Order: sequence, then structure tokens, then C-alpha cells
Amino acid sequence: MGSFSIWHWLIVLLIVVMVFGTKKLKNMGSDLGGAVKGFKDGMKDGAASDAATTPPAGQVANSQASDKTTIDVEAKQKS
Repeated sequence: MGSFSIWHWLIVLLIVVMVFGTKKLKNMGSDLGGAVKGFKDGMKDGAASDAATTPPAGQVANSQASDKTTIDVEAKQKS
């Protein structure tokens, strides 16, 4: 009662093939595979573009070649 034997799974597979047909199952499999592949490519592209545009946190760039028109301002609260 706990686990199914190989014969149970073969009967279930036969019923699924009879209900859906082999062509529809093939199309669903290829659609699922394409979706997974697209998701992986999107994750790879997203990680590559994020890493290229933002520097790692905690690192400060060397500012020897910075623009001389930058003004350092100290913010004060109104009372």
C-alpha cells in the first residue's frame, strides 16, 4: 500500500497516453523544455548584465582622475 510497483506505473502511463495521445504529449514536452531553456538563458543574461553595470558592494573606486567641478556639500537639518 505504501509504494507502487513498476506494473502500476506502466498502467498509469498507458492511460495517460490513451487520454492525451503521443503527439500532444510530445508537444507538451518540447514546450516545457523550451520554457526551461528560455528561463535559464534569461537568468544567465540577467546575471551577466547586472554584474557588468554595477560594481561589487563595499568597493570604492579610486578618485584621482575625478572631475574637478564636483562640490562637496554638507546637509544640515532645519530647526
